[in-house]
Amino acid sequence: QVQLVESGGGLVQAGGSLRLSCAASGSIFSINVMGWYRQAPGKQRELVANINSGGSTNYADSVKGRFTISRDNTKNTVYLQMNSLKAEDTAVYYCHALSSVHYNFWGQGTQVTVSS
Repeated sequence: QVQLVESGGGLVQAGGSLRLSCAASGSIFSINVMGWYRQAPGKQRELVANINSGGSTNYADSVKGRFTISRDNTKNTVYLQMNSLKAEDTAVYYCHALSSVHYNFWGQGTQVTVSS
């Protein structure tokens, strides 16, 4: 099992920045990919960005150039630096981990609200 604990959400004005953190514990040796999803009210959960164990990254088109995902393997933590935030970035952000045997693990979610 893998446990994921997120932090760093909050309220920010449009154009501002936030950094989300997700600390993993448990069977972390099994984690292959870590990333962030988000879900806005009335919408489906969508991938924001992810990073694999080799450091390769993948971003949604809507956040490219504004968000940066990174991973600190010494702390078993993944970060999402969000700059130039827009009102449409408002959502609950979920940390996600995919194990080498394709089990999905989710954090509890953290609210990000961008005021325009």
